[in-house]
Amino acid sequence: MAKELDEAVEAFRSRPLDGGPYTYVWMDALALKVREGGRVVSVAGVIATGVNADGYREILGLDLVTTEDGAGWLAFLRSLVARGLSGVHLVISDAHPGLVDAIGAALPGASWQRCRTHFMRNLLAKVPKVTGPFVATLVRSIFAQPDGPAVAAQFTRVCSQLENQFPEAAALLEEAESDILAFASFPTEHWRQIWSNNPQERLNREIRRRTDVVGIFPNRTAVIRLVGMVLCEQNDEWMVARRYMGVESLAKARLVVVEGEVEEVKALSKAS
Repeated sequence: MAKELDEAVEAFRSRPLDGGPYTYVWMDALALKVREGGRVVSVAGVIATGVNADGYREILGLDLVTTEDGAGWLAFLRSLVARGLSGVHLVISDAHPGLVDAIGAALPGASWQRCRTHFMRNLLAKVPKVTGPFVATLVRSIFAQPDGPAVAAQFTRVCSQLENQFPEAAALLEEAESDILAFASFPTEHWRQIWSNNPQERLNREIRRRTDVVGIFPNRTAVIRLVGMVLCEQNDEWMVARRYMGVESLAKARLVVVEGEVEEVKALSKAS
């Protein structure tokens, strides 16, 4: 039975990614316990999901890495590219060490959106607890704007409001501007899905529900077997569910990126 499951999971993990372009890709990692060399060690299960050309969510890949560092992420991304991952315009993730550099190396031309939920936790650590709700509400107002220019304008206003009372928080917010506002360059109908890693977090909770029963896995193969089958089942469910994003809006997103690249080339030409 285990052999049959391993074969099914391996076929799923190594299948060609021919449903592209994958305009948006979400990435995250899970810490899992495994017995190795007579002791219990922690490994990272790295998972990528995306939206294919037909607007359906799709599990793109699963792998285990000893350490969640730049080398591990780079190897994972290159394996996805080798299987056919293409057309990626935005990668959404937490601020994992080395991940941003890996994205730049393996997916040239793709932007990075830092998960706003995780960033908010980092930001609130810079202010007193009693003022946390006020600061959170203030920062959320940035994401409540109707279009890109309004988002940029509200961002500037929020930074100015925070600067006097909470200079450390204001500095952190200004430093992360391009990371947390990458979503604003894409169609507004996609914003709720792409400004955070929440869709991936929901998938992680389903995986955790299964892996917590095991606790400590006997080996890495057992991890791949269980998590891989969970992802297989989820992928099948997504393929028969309603579209996650409209085909027309995805085409609009790709057009926005192309137009932005053309404008950038024109600006560089004028400068030279």
